[in-house]
Amino acid sequence: MKALLIAPFILASTALPGVAMSGSVVKQLMELDPATRLEQRCDVEAMERIRDDPSRFSPDKVLAYAYSDPIVGTNSIRASGAAFRSNGKWFRLSFSCKTSPDHLKVLSFQYAIGSVIPEKEWPQHYLVP
Repeated sequence: MKALLIAPFILASTALPGVAMSGSVVKQLMELDPATRLEQRCDVEAMERIRDDPSRFSPDKVLAYAYSDPIVGTNSIRASGAAFRSNGKWFRLSFSCKTSPDHLKVLSFQYAIGSVIPEKEWPQHYLVP
């Protein structure tokens, strides 16, 4: 049933390395425990990739766990029930992210942007305006 809500996807896939981060971002990430660092690094990568997407989104927040818990490996996350906020609206998102062992470098990243999420669904999925 949830698959029907996703609607058509704008699919993007690439094996290119992630965008280089500034020293201050690296420092902030290194202060996190490894599991949190992995999630945060992949969330940042999702925002950067979506921002560069031809669809012209301006993401400012990604939640990997909005619709379902992500599947987390040692150096990877698969988040089929994620969401991102752009210009005050929330959109469905699915992504797969693999990082280096220190979780600072993204080795591969694929994502699919789904439909807009109705505002009435926001509270039950931890989505804030």
